[in-house]
Amino acid sequence: MTHGAQTILVTGAKGFIGRNLSAHLRRRENVRLLAYDRDNTEAEFCQWASEADVVFHLAGANRPQNAEEFESDNVAMTESLCRVLADAGREPQIVFSSSIQAEFDNPYGRSKRRAENVLREFAASTGAPVAVFRLKNVFGKWCLPNYNSVVATFCHNVAHDLPIQITDPDRELELVHVDDVVAAFLSQMDQPRRYDEGLVTPDPISSHTVALGDLASRIESFRGIRRSLHLPDFSIRFNQQLYATYLAYVDPSCWEYGLDVKCDDRGNLAELLKSSGSGQIFVSRTRPGVTRGNHYHHVKAEKFLVLSGEGVIRLRHIENPEIHEFRVRGADYRVVDIPPGYTHSITNVGATEMITLFWASEIFDPDRPDTFFLPVDLRAAA
Repeated sequence: MTHGAQTILVTGAKGFIGRNLSAHLRRRENVRLLAYDRDNTEAEFCQWASEADVVFHLAGANRPQNAEEFESDNVAMTESLCRVLADAGREPQIVFSSSIQAEFDNPYGRSKRRAENVLREFAASTGAPVAVFRLKNVFGKWCLPNYNSVVATFCHNVAHDLPIQITDPDRELELVHVDDVVAAFLSQMDQPRRYDEGLVTPDPISSHTVALGDLASRIESFRGIRRSLHLPDFSIRFNQQLYATYLAYVDPSCWEYGLDVKCDDRGNLAELLKSSGSGQIFVSRTRPGVTRGNHYHHVKAEKFLVLSGEGVIRLRHIENPEIHEFRVRGADYRVVDIPPGYTHSITNVGATEMITLFWASEIFDPDRPDTFFLPVDLRAAA
């Protein structure tokens, strides 16, 4: 073990947040991780708590079979943790996952609020730094569907072609991604400790507010990406997080899918991805001796990348005869930019099939194609 390693106890380590947190902690070389969950013994809990430098107290109940479990899992376990630490004379840093429900008068909220008070008293009497995070609606990979996360349920159902139910599509939720929660937890742990610190007020975690109807529409659109090829706006971080979450619920048998391949005597071509903000990507296979292109665009810009085989890319300004020529090979990974106002072509000059990846700055619109035939070689045209 690395010199100066921290011993870190995670309670509820096999839960949704616990699994994500533990995955990050295991990547740290200076961490000895003690992952506690329901299948561990009380003796292990006592021993590990007495050894911990940091405790992430995530264990608890939010949808138990009976209301009594709120008391045993949320309050009594927190009391037990503080008692073990006090008996061992330990004052570790404690990060507690509470809930915004602690602000409300319901069985779950009351139990979380009481657990907070237990930790508040422990911090006041010992000076142990205790950070209480009142988490909002956390979503992300590994969250159980049909349990306590509408995002998990929507993602699971849409991915498995099951219906989703929305009573009030205008109802708004404030959502927090699990990786942002983990980042906040780790940032809190990594802050320098001050003696006699006591209760710590952590920085707020970034969140996104969305209406249920909008949330469902976004997730349902993800299922159609394989047909439309249209990606959501990934400049919005929430869309990135939501799409990644959706993919976590897709069955492995559905990870692979085919593209619509268009074939002719030149070879074939398939579109891969489209984005209203970033254009589109497509790929082609071209037979030896075949030329593609001989056209220009007024606004659309392109990039050509030969992945396999050999080709010659030719460009000519539409107002003069000078030809710019670039010989490219798949082994070289050389990209050629295609500016607007230049008619251009690509010819397979090798002995084998040429595979080319193309990017265009806008999605092809048949009603406004911005593609005009004009030979690059004027002599050949004559």
